Amino acid sequence: MPEKDIYLLAIESSCDDTSAAVLHGRKMLSNVVATQQIHREYGGVVPELASRAHQQHIVPLVHQALAKANIDKKLLSAIAFTRGPGLMGSLLVGTSFAKSLSLGLGIPLIEVNHMEAHILAHFIETPGKEPPPFPFLAMTISGGHTQIVLVRGYSDMEVLGETLDDAVGEAFDKTAKLLGLPYPGGPLIDKYAASGDPEAFDFPIPKVPGLDFSFSGLKTSVLYFMQKHTEADPGFIERERDNICASLQRTIVTILMQKLRRAAKQTGIRHVAIGGGVAANSGIRKALAEAESKLGWTTYIPPFQYCTDNAGMIGIVGYLKYLDGRFSDLSVSAQARYKIGG
Repeated sequence: MPEKDIYLLAIESSCDDTSAAVLHGRKMLSNVVATQQIHREYGGVVPELASRAHQQHIVPLVHQALAKANIDKKLLSAIAFTRGPGLMGSLLVGTSFAKSLSLGLGIPLIEVNHMEAHILAHFIETPGKEPPPFPFLAMTISGGHTQIVLVRGYSDMEVLGETLDDAVGEAFDKTAKLLGLPYPGGPLIDKYAASGDPEAFDFPIPKVPGLDFSFSGLKTSVLYFMQKHTEADPGFIERERDNICASLQRTIVTILMQKLRRAAKQTGIRHVAIGGGVAANSGIRKALAEAESKLGWTTYIPPFQYCTDNAGMIGIVGYLKYLDGRFSDLSVSAQARYKIGG
């Protein structure tokens, strides 16, 4: 089948966003997302509530994606879906739906690794943007993941470093909760940091060997810092909120950039691609811009709709796999822990 005739439906349900997308080759025809607001009440994602919401959203979203793309489901060439990693209950909803639709329409089924999708989102056809050339370094930073990956090709990736405990997005969100900010708090920390002094407070930078990360110790340090100061001054957090946000953001950006610079030095690669929801953080974007001028890097950040969890990124991986004939059979099952290349 000529590439121009390939229409693909993609489904993403790894955490708390349900998403469906339709691609025509590399071109995105639709990419719709239903964000689950109920988790705001609990200050974080509740797995059982997430899986129930996916069940409610998935059928209407698929209909919406097809309608927005203006195609009939009979034109679809394949179904791509997130197999993992993620929350098992959430993954099961998307996996089961994709398998059923594949069977019903008699078209191929394609499993996708969520982390590979964040990386390959750069290859969705986007006006005015060129994808990174191989090989390149990818850093995926989100609420659930922090990784540095050497990308030699679409299906040739090597994880060079990853978090040993908490993800960078979780460090932002948990600190925001300590500040009394609603979930998700990462974007709010970025907002308030713009008005604060990044040098106001010093938070420790974890000493982790190699290219791995650790953020649990940083979270604990921030907790003790706030407890100590609020005991002596109950109005401390309210008064110093912007400075705390700015200082935390500076610390986290420093950790990320130290590792990324080390990876670039070790590999000799100067093309750096960023993905994941935390890629929207202004501090990280500023640090990357400075690295371009000082270190000679070329950096790549996809449009925001492809940074957060979305089916569009699942679809581009599905499309690339379709071209190679890498299909899954109906025995495939969701996998909460699913390594790149696994």
